[in-house]
Amino acid sequence: MTDLPTPAAATPTPTEAAPDYSATLFLPKTDFPMRGGLPKKEPELLERWARTGLRDRLREEGRGRPRFVLHDGPPYANGNIHIGHALNKIL
Repeated sequence: MTDLPTPAAATPTPTEAAPDYSATLFLPKTDFPMRGGLPKKEPELLERWARTGLRDRLREEGRGRPRFVLHDGPPYANGNIHIGHALNKIL
């Protein structure tokens, strides 16, 4: 027995292909694209919401209702807050 590290035999070499695990998962088949393109879509959504006055309409619809406040702890310490944190709480 030595104190030298053993070579990582399980790690594929550059000439070997990594195993394709997609066939081992039961995932639904959809027509949705694999990427949502959110960095491109978010500015478009914000512009559309501003153009249609979405915020003002929602504020008007909620006028007179009791205020609802949800106090929740910080999301995660490893990055900036994003919509995924909200989805995590909503779904």
